Amino acid sequence: MLFVVYMAVMNIIAFVCYGVDKYRARHAKWRISEACLIMLAVLGGALGALLGMLLFHHKTRKKKFTLTVPVFFVLWTAFCIFAAINFYHVF
Repeated sequence: MLFVVYMAVMNIIAFVCYGVDKYRARHAKWRISEACLIMLAVLGGALGALLGMLLFHHKTRKKKFTLTVPVFFVLWTAFCIFAAINFYHVF
């Protein structure tokens, strides 16, 4: 249960950060670093980061983001399926 809460929180944080960074980019304000945005995907917020990229049209032209965020989404999805099958016996 704690893992599910962790994943939900990380994805919400990632999604919000992508939206905030897009807002700040449009208004010439202080930005969230690219390293921080990618790290959110690495730490479990890949779905939120991917949705933020697509919904806010943010960082979609940067190869670093268009490669790493989807890769970590696939890796986290595979890990969650593996964990669900082997530890929670949901399937």
